[in-house]
Amino acid sequence: MLRRIHSLPGVVFAILLTVIAVSGAFLSVTPALDRLANPAASSNVSVATLAEAVSARHQEIDKISVRPSGAVTVTYADNGVTGTEQVDPTTGAAIGAPQTPSALVRWMTELHRSLFLGNAGKIGTAVAAVGMLALSLSGIFLLMRSLGGWRGFFAPVRGDLLTRLHGEVSRFAVVGLMLSSLTGLYMSADTFGFLPDPSADAMPPMAESSGGPAAPVGSLFGLQSISVADLRELTFPAKGDPADVYMATTTQGDSCVDASTGAIVSFMPANTWDRIRETVLMLHTGRGAWALGLLLGAASGSVPLLGVTGVLMWWRRRSSRPAIAANVAARLADTVILVGSEGNTTWGFAGTLHAALTASGHRVHIAPMNALSPAHLSAERMLILTATYGDGAAPASANAFLTRLAGLDGSVPVTVLGFGDRSFPHFCRFAQHVSEAVAAKGWPVMMGLKRIDRQSAQEFAAWGRDLGELLGHELTLNHRARLPKTEPIELISSELYGEAVGAPVAIMRFATDKKSPDFEAGDILGVLPPGETMPRFYSLASSARDGFLEICVRLREGGVCSSYLHAIAPGERVPAFIRTNARFRPIEGRAPLILIGAGAGIGPLTGFVRANDDRRPVHLYWGGRSPSSDFLYEHELAEHLAEKRLTSLTTAFSRGPDGGYIQDRLAADAPKLRELIRHGAQVLVCGGRDMAEAVTHALGGVVRPLGLDLATLKSDGRYVEDVY
Repeated sequence: MLRRIHSLPGVVFAILLTVIAVSGAFLSVTPALDRLANPAASSNVSVATLAEAVSARHQEIDKISVRPSGAVTVTYADNGVTGTEQVDPTTGAAIGAPQTPSALVRWMTELHRSLFLGNAGKIGTAVAAVGMLALSLSGIFLLMRSLGGWRGFFAPVRGDLLTRLHGEVSRFAVVGLMLSSLTGLYMSADTFGFLPDPSADAMPPMAESSGGPAAPVGSLFGLQSISVADLRELTFPAKGDPADVYMATTTQGDSCVDASTGAIVSFMPANTWDRIRETVLMLHTGRGAWALGLLLGAASGSVPLLGVTGVLMWWRRRSSRPAIAANVAARLADTVILVGSEGNTTWGFAGTLHAALTASGHRVHIAPMNALSPAHLSAERMLILTATYGDGAAPASANAFLTRLAGLDGSVPVTVLGFGDRSFPHFCRFAQHVSEAVAAKGWPVMMGLKRIDRQSAQEFAAWGRDLGELLGHELTLNHRARLPKTEPIELISSELYGEAVGAPVAIMRFATDKKSPDFEAGDILGVLPPGETMPRFYSLASSARDGFLEICVRLREGGVCSSYLHAIAPGERVPAFIRTNARFRPIEGRAPLILIGAGAGIGPLTGFVRANDDRRPVHLYWGGRSPSSDFLYEHELAEHLAEKRLTSLTTAFSRGPDGGYIQDRLAADAPKLRELIRHGAQVLVCGGRDMAEAVTHALGGVVRPLGLDLATLKSDGRYVEDVY
């Protein structure tokens, strides 16, 4: 949902936002140009001194004004002829006729304010400001989510060039864009009278002079106390009217100054709304703050780039889904297909199902699981096809489904089909959660939960035959999975451990090239074995700066991909791709890290240690079988200890002299771990499910005396797992 909130305004309003932003960026330069063209007013020069200087040059002065550009002008009358001149605010010397905005500036101003459409255009710019605000806020949350939380907000953005460019530029521009949007909305509301206007009912300060002879303006105390830097306008008393006074409008309010005694005879302070209005105008235009104007202009100038990269990313995501023909509206459908997918693979199966049902005469509507709404309950049946992300989490297009389901009234007959890999301990776990949730709602079940292993076309076809029997007609599902896009990577070296204890693990290094995307330790390398349509995933132990791709691969009995990788030799190539894994990485900063793993799970943990250039405290706990056979990265870890990249290393070898498992070492170090967590330590766990469960039990006892639990640490991003 958050991604849709972010994408929709960007795609729909791309051109409008670009026009407004580019014109705003152009106008943002004018305050800096005005600052260069106009001498700055000094806070050390009083209004009395300035008024005395210009009065000495003219017979009659009407007023001295300070324009939004900062130019100080004087309106005068000499020998019955009126005129206006610009003066130096420090000396009062004339410096020429007042400058007027160029035709181009006026044209850009009108374009920016109203698109040359009058009030309709002003409404359009207000709508655009709302869209920009929605884009900015949703973009912040999306960026924080991809970087592992607010603590990692300033970490480097990972991904391909398009993703990195969009992320880095948006991070630079987001504050300026939010400020421009909010102030623009305020000004629109003020323009259309939606805000209070106290000045409409306020009476200007009324006062009369004492009637004595007019004193030299330079001697008037009331004007001497006002700085030229605070002046907005000074109106002189009418010539020949001894009762008239000087009217000074400043940032503080309006003053009446006796022309004879110089006393301030009345004062009306500026009201709060006037102050807010003036501040908003300054923040939006940069008038009076030229440096801010340039920063806002730079932020606005980035909008075309953000628009292009954003639309390209949206199109790439959209085009990666299969084209669904004849997708009827939800209210007209007899069958609703909801899809939960992380990498769009499940969409392919859903597209095949949609086509087969449509060919059989059904009216079919297909949508992401996150789109679940009351409209879907009017169908005769609902078919939910969902993958599982990681160790049982919801995939991207289904992460709001359970919440939406809980808020629905009514029911519809439903069946759930899960997609996953049977080699994982919690096979199709999210599909199980969905099945249990719809059962708890009391929805009728058409067929019990079915699971598809490794994208099996045969199992999918068999499920289709069962569904067809239930529907009363033949249903043939001939699905051809679309292979993921891969690039060949060449094996540089493979170092084998653990053969003596029956648990072979290879540390494999592959070459990278200029085409390789940026990546970090903890990201994912997908490998596609020959003849397979489903990739296998391995956590990376290296980052792009290392100059190679490194993974730890344990040889599993019957493992298709592990057998394939263990059999290749240096120089051979394998088809692979890289996927970011922002959910599993250290939080930026100096807080300690507690790294816990077993077996091949040490890979990404070693990568985190390698990247510890700042020498933050890092404590590694790792378990193996035998120190003489499968002590992975033994020599490298010793070097990291010497270099202070690694603060401490605690091992547990189940077949070693001391025996025990990693959870035993954690329990023994409970006071040390408790103190680290008290000081903000983050815990990262990588390895098998059984190990992770044992670690969870051990650490639960460690943090309990602190008044904490692991659920709280997880919600704060201080306890993260990469479990298989």
